[in-house]
Amino acid sequence: MIQLLKKDKNSSKALKTCLSQRLVLLAFFALIFLTCIQCANMQKPTGGPKDSLPPKILNESPANLTTNFKEKEITITFDEYVKISNQFKEFSISPDVDIQPEYRIKKKNLIIKLPDSLDNNSTYTINFGKGLVDYNEGNPLTNYSYVFATGNELDSLVITGSVMNGYTKEFKYDKDKDVNVVLIPTSQDSIFGKRKASIYTTVDSLGKFSFRNLRENTYRIYAIKEQNNDRIFNGTDEWIGFLQDSIVLDQNVNNIKLVYTKGQPLVFRNLDKKVEKDGSALLTYNKTLDDPQLTILSPAELDASKFVRYSEANDSAFVYVDNIEFDSLKFQVNDGNDVLDTILLRKPRNLKIDRSLLPVLNISNKVDRIKHITLTTKTPLASVDKAKVLIMEDSVSRRNFQLQQDSLNSNLYHIRFNWRPKRNYELVLEEGALKSPFDDTNKEFKASFTLDESDNYGDINLTLTGLDADKQYIIELIDETKEKLFNRSVIPDNRIVSYVKYPGGKYSLRIIEDLNRNGKWDAGDVYEKREPENIWYLDKTFTIRANWEQNETIAIKFD
Repeated sequence: MIQLLKKDKNSSKALKTCLSQRLVLLAFFALIFLTCIQCANMQKPTGGPKDSLPPKILNESPANLTTNFKEKEITITFDEYVKISNQFKEFSISPDVDIQPEYRIKKKNLIIKLPDSLDNNSTYTINFGKGLVDYNEGNPLTNYSYVFATGNELDSLVITGSVMNGYTKEFKYDKDKDVNVVLIPTSQDSIFGKRKASIYTTVDSLGKFSFRNLRENTYRIYAIKEQNNDRIFNGTDEWIGFLQDSIVLDQNVNNIKLVYTKGQPLVFRNLDKKVEKDGSALLTYNKTLDDPQLTILSPAELDASKFVRYSEANDSAFVYVDNIEFDSLKFQVNDGNDVLDTILLRKPRNLKIDRSLLPVLNISNKVDRIKHITLTTKTPLASVDKAKVLIMEDSVSRRNFQLQQDSLNSNLYHIRFNWRPKRNYELVLEEGALKSPFDDTNKEFKASFTLDESDNYGDINLTLTGLDADKQYIIELIDETKEKLFNRSVIPDNRIVSYVKYPGGKYSLRIIEDLNRNGKWDAGDVYEKREPENIWYLDKTFTIRANWEQNETIAIKFD
């Protein structure tokens, strides 16, 4: 029995040794197998400097710039593996074709299968944008195009230029990189806004563009900042730039400047309609109107006493009526004598309306001796009862203040007082101090403040030269970012503009060529072929110094 046990122990030991040897062999072969797989796969190189070079073209078959082109495929060979990135945005063929080419990658080759529908005696350009990149790092091949002609000659004429925002007079690539520039032969200009333009190009990081290999013809040119990249101007929320005149292309044309502004749709449409909590009706349009007019058709008795407040751009309207016990309002919208639309607006059944007037002041916690206090309301303001307006100075009521309605804006009142330093002030508007044309009033309102004692004010007189004596101009005092507006006025005939008692600091200027003399800047209208009104910016800032009176001469030169 003891011998049998010993034999079993020896057999077990031998079995373990055999299994261990087999496991070692299996692990060895598995390691070799995995190594082979890794060698077979394409891997990014490790170590060394990062590849930053785009792929290079080694061969084009048929050759670029081939005439009498008959082939069905184009093969472009590179020095490294490549891939396609964002094909539908970056790749294009011009003139456009109904059936697009097919693009595929085979190792280091790009193979392009062409449609059968190419026109005879035409020059085609395939643009690749930034859509051809190397396989590992994604470095794009830029400014590359493949050109061929189906006839005996290649078209060779060129158009170059640049684009910019018509209001800021700048091009910012992060905001404007989606601008496309399109060419449409004048014989086909009726397709504008309806079908894709077949001849187009993109802009580079500086806003520059170029068309090459064009045939002799007469063209219309447009810059379109799009929402959906369909090369069709759709009006709403898209920007458009254009030239009033056509381009007669019988020789190269360079340095065209296109300025784009938010487009005006061809057809008027009401975008939104609602009854606000103050009982007013808000109508929002898809375009600016030159001479907006509103008529209440139903209930007709509300029309005579209505009050309408339009936005500065004349693309929306607040309508206030005497009687808010209506179920619905029916409006007729006119632009001058042209009837644009009728709009039916229903009031929500559960809407709670509060017609109390809400005061709006120009101050928060400081008042200055120059601007004092301005008082207005969002809703129509018919009168302010001075007897119910109190100025408390250190809790003592002061009655020797001025209350005056603005000479230009009937909805604005000025409150002036001999404000003194180191005093605590409170403006009190008692209930009923403000009254609307419909006898609505305010609830009691209080605002606390002190005098701004900085005394940081100065004067500057600007003499403006270089302006046409027969034209009207608007001058705007702005900050150095061009975003904050301090003052807007029409430049007088003597071309001298004075800014009196302005806070010390840095300022700049914007000058608008007000061609239609309507007191504001007008964007372009592509359907009326009216380019935007020109704008000039001072290319530097100037400083208003506290307690100084300065005189400056500004030379203005429009593009």
